[in-house]
Amino acid sequence: MRTIQRIFVLLIVFACAPPVWSETYPSRVVKFVVPFGAGGPADVYARVLAKYLSEQTGQSFVVEDRPGGGSLIGTEAVAQSAPDGYTLLVMSNTHTTNESLIPKKPYQLMRDFVPVATVNYSDLLMVVHPSVKANTVGEFVAYAKAHPGELNYASSGPGTPYHMAGELFKAMAHVDIVHVPHKASGDARNSVLSGNVQMMFDAITTMLPLAKAGKVKALATTGEKRSDLTPDLPTVGETVKGYEATIWLGVMAPKGTPKEVVDFLNQAINRTIQRPEVREIWLKQGAIPMVKTPEEFAAFLRKDIEKWADVVKISGATIR
Repeated sequence: MRTIQRIFVLLIVFACAPPVWSETYPSRVVKFVVPFGAGGPADVYARVLAKYLSEQTGQSFVVEDRPGGGSLIGTEAVAQSAPDGYTLLVMSNTHTTNESLIPKKPYQLMRDFVPVATVNYSDLLMVVHPSVKANTVGEFVAYAKAHPGELNYASSGPGTPYHMAGELFKAMAHVDIVHVPHKASGDARNSVLSGNVQMMFDAITTMLPLAKAGKVKALATTGEKRSDLTPDLPTVGETVKGYEATIWLGVMAPKGTPKEVVDFLNQAINRTIQRPEVREIWLKQGAIPMVKTPEEFAAFLRKDIEKWADVVKISGATIR
């Protein structure tokens, strides 16, 4: 009788225990949700990860673009998905900015997600349409001050690195230029190419080829030092002292995802971004690979949330 009771108790314990990670992960398709538009840095680099992770694991990793709401739509979808490692979020400093810019969201980054891995970072490129009568940052600032409220700058939506780079520029250069948000970075880019919007801060990885083709004028890069890709092009900070803005990418999973799965993904992603052929291509594009453990990524996220909270406060940026 006691044996039967022991078996019954063990069955109850196993039934109530949390699911144990299976060493067969992944056993089906894994989805990277990109809450931004197709063709932007997050989409492009997510597809690189998907390709190599599929090769490493023998299972398909796919990319699903779900833009809108300044990343809120796709991000909320991931927050509500099962925490099993089969739905992952490709995120950027848009997400750390939105923690203070949009406090009333349907999710909170550090509450509803767990950090998996960092991917890369890159400078932004400050560009203007060829019709703009400015060839340097100083000339652009002078023109903007002489024509307050007449110049527009494009972004892929509120809270994105492109938006916050513009808001920081407005605050530090003391100019009145108008933010024109778009649904995706490709839409914002097209607005500048067509001349409907005069200026944009865009990822150097995607905008530099257009600048080299003469479709836009590149005025400066936004890093702390000049980019190796454009050594003759000054930084914004050389004119607007102290200015610095970049874009970085990372991967997160829904809260509750087993640590073993998180660690597996972290190691697989880190192996991918350290592959010589991946590093070589990315560096030529201006993207610097970032390798961190989940714990290091968590500390990085907390610091970045604080940084952009200060920028939001200083710039007075709001969602309209």
